[in-house]
Amino acid sequence: MKRPSPLRHLIGSCAAGLRTRRASARPTRHQRGGSGDPPRKGWAIVAIVLALLAATTATAAERVALPQFKSGYERPSTEVPPPLGHFYDVMDGLALVVGLAVASYMAIRARSRRGMWWLALVSLVYLGFWRGGCLCSIGSIQNVALALFRGEYITPVAIVAFTLPLVFTLFFGRTFCAGVCPLGAIQELVVIRPLKVPLWLDHALGLLAYVYLGAAVLFAATGAAFIICDYDPFVSIFRLLPLRRPGDAMEALGGSANMLIVGGAFLAAGLFIGRPYCRWLCPYGAILRVLGRFSKWRVTITPEECIKCRLCEDACPFGAIRRPTEPLPRGTRRIERRRLAVLLVVVPAVLAAGAGLGWWLGAPMSRMHVTVRQAERVHLEETGQVEGTDNLSDGFYNTHRPREELYAEAKAIQAGFARGGLILGAWVGLVVAAKLIQLSVRRTRTDFEPDRGTCVSCGRCFAYCPIERERWKKGAGGEKKP
Repeated sequence: MKRPSPLRHLIGSCAAGLRTRRASARPTRHQRGGSGDPPRKGWAIVAIVLALLAATTATAAERVALPQFKSGYERPSTEVPPPLGHFYDVMDGLALVVGLAVASYMAIRARSRRGMWWLALVSLVYLGFWRGGCLCSIGSIQNVALALFRGEYITPVAIVAFTLPLVFTLFFGRTFCAGVCPLGAIQELVVIRPLKVPLWLDHALGLLAYVYLGAAVLFAATGAAFIICDYDPFVSIFRLLPLRRPGDAMEALGGSANMLIVGGAFLAAGLFIGRPYCRWLCPYGAILRVLGRFSKWRVTITPEECIKCRLCEDACPFGAIRRPTEPLPRGTRRIERRRLAVLLVVVPAVLAAGAGLGWWLGAPMSRMHVTVRQAERVHLEETGQVEGTDNLSDGFYNTHRPREELYAEAKAIQAGFARGGLILGAWVGLVVAAKLIQLSVRRTRTDFEPDRGTCVSCGRCFAYCPIERERWKKGAGGEKKP
């Protein structure tokens, strides 16, 4: 007998699961692990988002208005086919919506680890290698910051890429990270033997993502650099295979050799550490980590009673499973309350220290801006501290602008960095203080539960749960092996 293909088996499994769930009685809240089961009307959000996407991208055909000439000049007719940019914008947006909808269904309803794995593979092929990582929700942070603080134009595609995963996270948790984001997908597919990272080290390294987020917003808002794009570790790998235009030569090395090495190092580390970039450096993941704590529905390990076998904890390579808590002696509770009170008192001091450090670092950070470096070089040449010119000063001299104008512009940029550095420092202080307070607040848990913020909804936990596996074998989900 011919064995069906994995894709046909997956489609048949999902269809059988849907028929079985419709025929079966609705489980109680206790059986669902207290998470709540999303009603059918919750999935209507997908239709709404599709309509919004169509309305948004319909206006994206001509991003810059063409100039109107009064001298009788006529534009020459185009001799080459128009670019496919608008087509790809629509396709990318649709792929993002469909991917988020499928990921949310696989994580919350179907509870299929296999389906999530296939979705990650498809996302990696299309959004990663085919599109070169260009529909980047992570990099869209910088576009939004540039539009908010400098009034620069922002494309509808960037708005869609930034907003949609946030909306889905508020409803369904971090399903974007599970199988839609190509950066997460490439790390998800390479992990083979994950090692446990100590919890204290995981918490400490997780702060780097918030620092990176603040720095990315600062540099984008000042027009200095798009550091998320400049130092993306995986885009250079994606562009090694220009599948979108296979006839082109490797236009592609698409990034510097240094970033290729960094990306390879992340993948090598990802063989033994679950998603190191997603967990500790991704700035968009830092936002989703906060929003995920307020999600309406979320992934649960098992909808039945937990037997505390700890297989889910062993299966999770991201340290996202939280153990049941035990009652504390009265004396220990009193000590923890005092510790929390002390932390609340020192929060203003931590914020002030961070703000002061950020203000002090404002001047060094301003040198990331080309105008500041140009002004410094011209000043050194003007005062005779260096001999000759370089590319920076030659570029300025070719503009025939007065030096005073360049110096004034650089001074204004430095002042902006001083203010931005103060805010960035206060932000880092707030993040550190919030983390200490979070670790000091004790939450009561009776079962093993995924942490709403750190869980990426990959499905490993319920794929290894004996209760869940038994439920699948009985036909409740339509597949015998999760």
